[in-house]
Amino acid sequence: MSRAPQKRRVATHERLIAAAKDIVASAGYADLRVEEVVLRAGVAKGTFFSHFSDKDALLEALIGDELTRAMAIVAASDVPQNADEFAAALAPLIAAMGTQRAAFDVILRNSGAMNSTTYGPIAKSFVDQVILMTDWMTDHRRVRQDVAPALLAEGVQAFVVQAIAMQFCAVESQVPLQDRLRAYLDAWLFPRP
Repeated sequence: MSRAPQKRRVATHERLIAAAKDIVASAGYADLRVEEVVLRAGVAKGTFFSHFSDKDALLEALIGDELTRAMAIVAASDVPQNADEFAAALAPLIAAMGTQRAAFDVILRNSGAMNSTTYGPIAKSFVDQVILMTDWMTDHRRVRQDVAPALLAEGVQAFVVQAIAMQFCAVESQVPLQDRLRAYLDAWLFPRP
């Protein structure tokens, strides 16, 4: 007997996600409103809150899915050998993180675990990024050897976030993001003697 209510709950959840994706596709993350989501999904507002604690939880689910897709593309790429290749390999992730200011704000708020036992899809993506880039750095003959691979990976991650943040800054946005990132990566990973 519990299977029918479970199927109904899954279907309702999928309708909420689909409605939210439609709104984001047409109006962006900044214009996503719970009222519009429930109207498009054909459910009551209380039903929304039985699936998501708040709008940020819905945003985290949507953006987390985008980051997961982007990470799959990044993980399938060859190990980058220089700053240009690093920037190119990370481009899908940068696109997912840096297209809309509202999404980037949610990413920053949710990039770390809220406690030691649970973390959401955005925090998981940040962990996965460091793991992947640590693997890239391990046994990489061209990157600097005086810093642990995990720290190099965390630095790359920080530079990605900084480069995206600078694109949302009116004074600094004239430098193309990929150019800024390549300069950071070149200085961090491939220092000159």
